Amino acid sequence: MSWDCGLRYMFSVSPSLQQGGKCILHDKEDLSRLEMVQRLAKDGCRFLQNHSKAPERTSEPRSDEAVRLCLRERGHDVLVLQRVSSRQPALSASSARGGGGREEARSRRYVVVSGTPEKILEHLLSDLTLDEEQGTTQGKESDTLVDDFLLTYPVFMSTSDLCQALLGHYCTKRHRGKEDRKEALERKQKLLHLVSQWMSLCKDFLREDEHVKLFMKTLYRYVLDDLYEHPALEKDVGELQKLYQLHRRHTVDEYSPQRKSKALFHQLSLKENGLQSRSTQRETKEVLCQVYITMDSYLSMRVHAGVVAQELVQAVAERMDVPDGELVLVAVAYPGGRLLLQPQDRVFSSSLRSVGRLHICRKDLGEVLNPFTDNSELQQRTARMLSLNTWDVAVALTDFDLTIFDSMHEQELVYFTFNRHVTSNHTTALELLLQRCNEVQLWVMTEVLLCPTLCKRVQLIKKFIKIAAHCKAQRNLNCFFAIIMGLNAAAVSRLAQTWEKIPGKFKKLFSELETVTDPSLNHKAYRDSFKKMKAPKIPFLPLLLKDITFIHEGNKTFHDNLVNFEKLHMIAEMARLIRQCQKDPMGNGITQKSSSEVRAYVDYLHIIDNQQTLFELSHRLEPRA
Repeated sequence: MSWDCGLRYMFSVSPSLQQGGKCILHDKEDLSRLEMVQRLAKDGCRFLQNHSKAPERTSEPRSDEAVRLCLRERGHDVLVLQRVSSRQPALSASSARGGGGREEARSRRYVVVSGTPEKILEHLLSDLTLDEEQGTTQGKESDTLVDDFLLTYPVFMSTSDLCQALLGHYCTKRHRGKEDRKEALERKQKLLHLVSQWMSLCKDFLREDEHVKLFMKTLYRYVLDDLYEHPALEKDVGELQKLYQLHRRHTVDEYSPQRKSKALFHQLSLKENGLQSRSTQRETKEVLCQVYITMDSYLSMRVHAGVVAQELVQAVAERMDVPDGELVLVAVAYPGGRLLLQPQDRVFSSSLRSVGRLHICRKDLGEVLNPFTDNSELQQRTARMLSLNTWDVAVALTDFDLTIFDSMHEQELVYFTFNRHVTSNHTTALELLLQRCNEVQLWVMTEVLLCPTLCKRVQLIKKFIKIAAHCKAQRNLNCFFAIIMGLNAAAVSRLAQTWEKIPGKFKKLFSELETVTDPSLNHKAYRDSFKKMKAPKIPFLPLLLKDITFIHEGNKTFHDNLVNFEKLHMIAEMARLIRQCQKDPMGNGITQKSSSEVRAYVDYLHIIDNQQTLFELSHRLEPRA
């Protein structure tokens, strides 16, 4: 491919342009693209030859989808770009009077199709828009592509590699030649803008990363050094201080070479102290703890991450009405291996993982009770559940889920999808919500199947139908699905005598709710209903993970050793759904609070997780004919 054809791909050059003719470059975007072409030529890069037969020239322009630019270094492809047109809301007056060529040139830009991580980052930085352009359509599209990169970069590069690449772009001149002060300032500001966006997006994940701490120290020092030559970076220094809790007590004029190292040490020490103080937040984070009271049933308990064995024993003893002095907590770390936890032993590690499967036993290491042999206790259990207000129960369930969902980061979906078989500390909230969905389903089954009398069982099912409807009204689709699936489980749905006694209006309501969970047409009923709901709202997470897994399994992550950025864009679009569901710009959140009695009940769910045991209970209630 000749260089003039390559240039026509990058600029609005007339096909009739002859040798010796002039081409007008309208704005700085065209100039930067020309500089990129010149630099690529010096580096030995070339445009790939298109071996297909050239189409006949017509008056109609080629579609953007057909225009792709492939860059090659040392005989290997390094970047594939595709030309797209930014959708302008309206033509300006100047374009209407004949300036349309310039508007058209501005609306054309190149997005990444695939490439090496370094080249993708380089292109995103060159395409990045600064503050004055961020409100434009092109600026929003550029920020979206950067967001795609920052959400999905763990798929193809480590955080350490990204830190090194960013420092390299800040310190190294972009062009092999002279770079004026304006170009250098713009390059540095673009990189600092990307770093600011990265820290704002992922700071919870990066808080304990040693590579990021060192990177921020180094970058901060570089920016302070550049304040002499580029005073405009003062705003970016303030942004770095705000993001990483830095405190600078000196003015710009006081940064002399003799005092610079001392001031830097002072500020970085403050930053490290801030990070250490934030580490205590991990201990205040709430988690779900499963404490088995028999081999096939457990209490699901909402506790803080720093809980010790004695606190769990006291909570279980109070719930089971057993003296806590008779109980001990045992962790089963492997089949047949038991570890007796001392009263002050921590139950969760620093990564919020349990030390093992937790069992509450009597001091003779026997089981506490059998949850379905004591008929008087079962009567009392059912009566307690029936006494609770259904709206209050739904509010407590939604409040529980919303607390976890608000702490969830959209990047957790990426880690969960690509590192499913690797233990990761970056998917804690997502795993808790998935665990909670499963537990609510088992809880519904347990409550129904442990109810010994027919009339009470009918009342219980009516109550769960109303709770499911309230959860849907409160936009908690994760819990809504769990309750409906619990009622539709085989061990419950086979109770024909019980379902016959359900009043007609409740059967109709249940049928309407089931329609939302209908999986036909790729869950169209659910998707349409959820789309109409206002944020904040909690999606049905297993379906969201199914969608992302479908994208992941159906598209290769790498093409010829190049990162398939089109696939990562689709993954990022799905992950951004979490961010959109968490937002509450109009104040639509549910502010009602349930009673302390209801919260105490919802925070300690008694669950049987053995399907065989559940079916035995079902056949005991209504034997097979």
